[in-house]
This record gives sequence, C-alpha cells and structure tokens, in this order.
Amino acid sequence: MTRLVANATAAVAHPEAVIAEVCEHFSDHEARIDRDGSAYVVTFPFGTGRLAAQGGTIVIQAEADDITGLYYMRMAIAGHVKELAGPSMPNIVWTGDGQDIRTPPNFRMVRVLRVEDLTGSLRRVTFAGEDIARFATDDALHVGLLIPPPGSLLLPPTVGADGLLVWPEGTDRPAIRRYTIRSCDASAGTLDVDFVLHADAGPGSAFAARAREGDVIGVAGPMGGSIRPDKDWYLLAGDETALPAIARILEFLPAEKRGIALIEVDDARSEIELRNNTAIEVTWVHRRGGDHETASPLAEAVRRARFPDDLSAAYAWVGCEFADFKAIRSFLRSEVRLPKDQHLVVAYWRKGQADDPTSSAAHDE
Repeated sequence: MTRLVANATAAVAHPEAVIAEVCEHFSDHEARIDRDGSAYVVTFPFGTGRLAAQGGTIVIQAEADDITGLYYMRMAIAGHVKELAGPSMPNIVWTGDGQDIRTPPNFRMVRVLRVEDLTGSLRRVTFAGEDIARFATDDALHVGLLIPPPGSLLLPPTVGADGLLVWPEGTDRPAIRRYTIRSCDASAGTLDVDFVLHADAGPGSAFAARAREGDVIGVAGPMGGSIRPDKDWYLLAGDETALPAIARILEFLPAEKRGIALIEVDDARSEIELRNNTAIEVTWVHRRGGDHETASPLAEAVRRARFPDDLSAAYAWVGCEFADFKAIRSFLRSEVRLPKDQHLVVAYWRKGQADDPTSSAAHDE
C-alpha cells in the first residue's frame, strides 16, 4: 500500500524547544516518540509525523495509510505547533497529499435523542445521526464534541490550508472537547456520551446540564484511546471522568483477562452498575467516608495495588486529574518500573480549571 504524505514548514523563534514540547505532549497521549538523527518521529495509530529543526523553522512531514489518517495527522501536528509556538502563531501550509480536503472526513452533525441521569453527578446523553458506524469500533474510545454557544446554530466547518477547521464567517466558533464514546449502536444510528455535572462547568458539562431533545451539536472522530488487548493482566484506574472508558474496556476485553479496576467516586451513591465481561476485579474508591481519606485517594489506591510478578504480562490504563496523573505515572515508571509501551496515563482534567488548554485529550471537568 502506498503511503499518503504531506509536508509543511513552520517559522518559529525556538524550533527545538517547540518540537520538544509538542513531542512531550504527544507522548502523554498515546503517541510513541522516536529519534531519527536530529528529527523526532511521532507515531499514532492513525499515522506518523516527523519534525526537525532547520534554522528558524520546523520542517514537518505527515504520513498515513488513508486520507482520514492523514487528515488527523496534519491537524494534530499543525494545531499543537501553532498552540505551543507562542505569540508568533506560524503560518502553516500543507503540500502533497490531502491538499484537496475541503470537508472534514470525520465530521458528523448529531441531535440529542434523550437524556438520562445515572447518578446525581453523571448524566448520559444519547445522540442520533447518520453514518456513525465509525464510532462503534473498540479500538477508538474517544470523540470530539463540537458544542455551539447557547442559542447559536452550528454550521459545518471546512478545512483550511493548515489542516485546521475553518468556521463560516459571522458564526460563533463552537467549543471542541474530547469525550469517551460510552457506547454506539450503529444499526440504530445512536451513540451515548456520559458527562460529569458540576457547578464550575466548562462547555461540555454546561451543555449536558441544559441538553434537551432535538439540540444539535457536531461530532468528530473517532479520536484514538485504544487499549492493548494482548496482555494477561490489567490495571484500570480513574475517577468519574474515566468511568465511561473503564466501563467500555471491561465490556470489550476478552473474558480471560485478569487484573484490577480502581474507580474513584464521591461515595457509594455515585457507584453505577457495570457490565464486566472479564476476570478483572472492580473496586470503588470513595473520596468521602471510606478507607482512603487522603488528598489523593486514587493515587494511594494505585500504590496499594499488587502487580503480577511477571511484569511483561501487565498493562496499565489510567485517566484522572492532573496531579494524580503525575503521581501515578511517576509511580508506574519509577517504582513499578513498567515500560512505557505497557502503560497509558492521561490527565483528563486539572483542579481549578474548567478547561485545560494544554491537553487535547482533556475532558472539561
């Protein structure tokens, strides 16, 4: 199969520093980072990128097996280079394959079909739309939600020369937030997304709080989030923001898989029934009135976890708050000594911030 290839350059003040920051961010979100001489090679499930400093520019190459993968790769690299380059905001124009992409190949309009409260703080919104079978696969857990401001009409975007979305003039730009697809029924044309509701709401939580049947938003994706199915033992850990992903993982991993799932919630009233098709043991970690009265009950629970003697059979997947993310990732790497390719620890949110602009994978909790 012939790979699709696109190229671009970005003039920035400190290209080496920007490349390092971009790659550090990507490494925290499912990418493998390698070096090829002076260049950095970024590998995602959907494609590969190459970034190299040359004078005052970053020389960029994006590759993928299909046009959708190339679209993702161009968008990921251009978006993060522009964001992390600071005030300069370099002009990026892609050449090569994909220049004729005008409509986002992964974009769909969906409408709210129904709303259901699972607990006092967890709300499920079911969306209906056309051609959403792409979201039913188990190798991609996440979706981008494009949420218009209250009272605004969402119009489909186009794709600019830099590979990023362009919104029609005169319209309000929607907020884009990444969430887990809790489930997708391709035959019925529906998908479920679970939202954490809270007082200091970002765009996603605020939308869920006011969602009514017939409301229209956009979805883009799927956007990665797969888990390795080839290990024997799994640690799954997270708070409410990761609960939809953990629940879905427990449904699609093979029945013989063993391990533990640690889920942090407020108290017993915040627990929900899970369909666990595996031999993984589920433990609820309570922030209030439990055995984990610490500043970081999830991180403490992970530290207490008993890993198998043969670490080569283990894999850890964690989604949580930023401080827990740092503590748990450090523990897995420095104390457990779990290799990088055997764990994925992601910060879904940050205390004190309704939105975390540093993380494209952040849920707005």
